[in-house]
Amino acid sequence: MSAEDMGDRENNFHQNNSPNRGLLGSGWRPFYRQFDWEHVVHLASSDPLELAQKTLGAASDIADAMGRHQYTWWANILNVFSENTRYEIDEFWDYITPQPVYPDYRYKDVLVTETPVVQLVSRASIPIDYVLNKLQEITVFKVLDLLGKPDAITQSFMERHFSYPPERFVSWERLEVLGTVYASWARFGCWLQIDSYDRGRRCYTLICQDIAPLVSKATYNLAVILGGYKSRVGQVHSQFPIRTFSAEVQSFTDTVQQAILDKNQLAVLVSGEPGTGKTAWTQAVAKEILVPLGYVIFILDHDAVENFVPPSYLERICIIINEADNLAQDRSTAEAQRTNKTEHILSLLDGTLYQSVIDEHGIQFQQKLVVLMTCNTTERLDPAMLRKGRVDFTSEFTHKFV
Repeated sequence: MSAEDMGDRENNFHQNNSPNRGLLGSGWRPFYRQFDWEHVVHLASSDPLELAQKTLGAASDIADAMGRHQYTWWANILNVFSENTRYEIDEFWDYITPQPVYPDYRYKDVLVTETPVVQLVSRASIPIDYVLNKLQEITVFKVLDLLGKPDAITQSFMERHFSYPPERFVSWERLEVLGTVYASWARFGCWLQIDSYDRGRRCYTLICQDIAPLVSKATYNLAVILGGYKSRVGQVHSQFPIRTFSAEVQSFTDTVQQAILDKNQLAVLVSGEPGTGKTAWTQAVAKEILVPLGYVIFILDHDAVENFVPPSYLERICIIINEADNLAQDRSTAEAQRTNKTEHILSLLDGTLYQSVIDEHGIQFQQKLVVLMTCNTTERLDPAMLRKGRVDFTSEFTHKFV
């Protein structure tokens, strides 16, 4: 091994094992627990007997340390600072002072992301997991931007606690993390936990009393396109406003809009020959109606439909499926029997795919879903798809759209 390699290993060792160099040098400071009268009053009111016992116990330990007759007075004073006595005093001090910031794990609204998100390239599958993980990462960091600077930032490393001045905070990416970082926002009832992994990877765990409003704001105007040729997270784009469509389509749009406001789950199917504006209509509805209501738009192609499950942390979801007649084909045909795309679309419309088992206290219990589908003809669709209760509204577009 060369001298240069040995020097690199030594630098890495000190960086990973010396808090003074790794944390103190980047702005962190040792965390000292401060006396707080409110905390003491809370202890006295909740369990006065335990407070009295611990106070008398600490006083007894100090009296024992200073009351030895076989030693001089100055030796007894030094004994107060011995390891055993300091342990007893520190234990009492930790009891009467507030603990460092820790997340309240009792709350179930949790959002987790590992960064950076890594895409596993494979010719056999499209990157659905990568794009959905990227959406979750974007959501977490947008929520953190909404929360702003935390009230407190602490870090636990090598059995020591450190604090970072909130006024010096710039961004989470620039924060030195060697152990586990905790942050809190009392006004929002939110906590953040950051765990550091190898090769610079981090795990951000966001815990809130009520995370739904924050997620709705963070995901406003976000859209996801999932397919074999292109997959990305971006914003909804609509080239043609709803007012440019025919009077019949605008009237149908008004009916759909009212149903979106009234129902928790809605499925709409529009059919027509190519060039009648079906796809443009779904984009216009998404841009002008659904996005202002807080819906996140997912545009799925043939490859994505088969494996897509709506994210459970989103309260309002819109799924756009174009050319549904090539996906939900009649299962009596040999071509439809070779895939399970028809069953997947039916379970989406039924809600059995993502709402068979839900937490009644979670976001999924209040989740709203709108499915917009287009097709050239309804003749090839599976009859089960057109049953009452699965598709709420159908319309045939007949006018050529320019």
